[in-house]
Amino acid sequence: MSFRLCALNALEENVGRSFRSPAGEVILVLRDANVYAWQNICPHLGINLEFNPDEFMDCEQHYLVCSNHGALFQVEDGLCVSGPCHGEALLPVPIRIEDGEIYVADSASTTN
Repeated sequence: MSFRLCALNALEENVGRSFRSPAGEVILVLRDANVYAWQNICPHLGINLEFNPDEFMDCEQHYLVCSNHGALFQVEDGLCVSGPCHGEALLPVPIRIEDGEIYVADSASTTN
C-alpha cells in the first residue's frame, strides 16, 4: 500500500518540508523540477534536523542544515559537506510521483 505525502504543487522550490509516514519522518525538497526525499535524522546525533517545523534550509536555501550543530547537507545526494558528520549522508527515502501526488514508494522500509 502506498502512502501519500503531499501534492507536488504543495512544495516550493528550495524549501524543505517534513511529512510523517510509515517510513518515518520524511523531508522533501523541490529543486530544479526534481523532488529529493530524506529521512529526517541527522547522522551525527540521530535527532531531527530542525528545531522549528519545516526550517531545514540554510539562509541561502542551498543546503539542508542540522539546527543542532550546523552540519550542511547537499540536497541532491544528502552528503554532509560541513560539520561533525562530514562525509556521512542523510538516508534517502524512495518516493514516486503519480498524477501530481508524491508517495512513499512501496519499497520504503518502516521505521519508528
